[in-house]
Amino acid sequence: MASISDIDKSKLPRHVAVIMDGNGRWAKQKGEHRIFGHQQGVASVKEVTEAAAELGIHYLTLYAFSTENWNRPKEEVDALMELLVGTIHKEVAALNKNSIRLQAIGNLKSLPKNCYTELMDAIQQTSKNDRLMLILALSYSSKWEIIDSVKQIAEKVKRNEISVDKIDDAVFSSHLCTKGIPDPELLIRTSGEQRVSNFLLWQIAYAELYFTETLWPDFRKENFFDALLDYQNRERRFGKTSEQLGNTGIKI
Repeated sequence: MASISDIDKSKLPRHVAVIMDGNGRWAKQKGEHRIFGHQQGVASVKEVTEAAAELGIHYLTLYAFSTENWNRPKEEVDALMELLVGTIHKEVAALNKNSIRLQAIGNLKSLPKNCYTELMDAIQQTSKNDRLMLILALSYSSKWEIIDSVKQIAEKVKRNEISVDKIDDAVFSSHLCTKGIPDPELLIRTSGEQRVSNFLLWQIAYAELYFTETLWPDFRKENFFDALLDYQNRERRFGKTSEQLGNTGIKI
């Protein structure tokens, strides 16, 4: 496994996104309930957040709860919401100590009232921190986000606030949940599944994808470093040829 000394800090992605998958399977392998897997996954969140901050990565987005997850058994959903509230409440002090700013994206108003209140309070309490922005994707799906963006733009066109011919990539991006946040250069998915599951579809258009068999509760700093090392060994061409990159100065 890679260590922090293996990472070239001059070639870090500014933004890393993670699909945290495998909590349920991990728990099943242990003969435990799925909820136990979610509880153990919190340690991995801490590890990856610490690793990102130590390296100097500026943005870390974690896919914590999708809009589709509301269809899971009520017992599991309720437990996840309780875990979310409890974890956020306990970690605010640590986030402030390490100058980590909390943010969230998704249909946040659909969260239970106590979850939403706790989340907004933590976001406000950490709003001055500037070492790392930790972004939780909660009640999030990319299709929902894109449709919501289209609706916002359509309303502005209707009110003559913007003309149709002025709508471009920048305008569309400015109406997404991630407004003001650079697109991820690296997307990590744990548990061996090789799909993006309706996550940041617009934003990961040019992201490098890294899939690992490791289940999320077993994912540690060393696994994160492995993903970064793999990223740093890739050539990011953005539609150009390798020869052109040598002339343009484009780097990872």
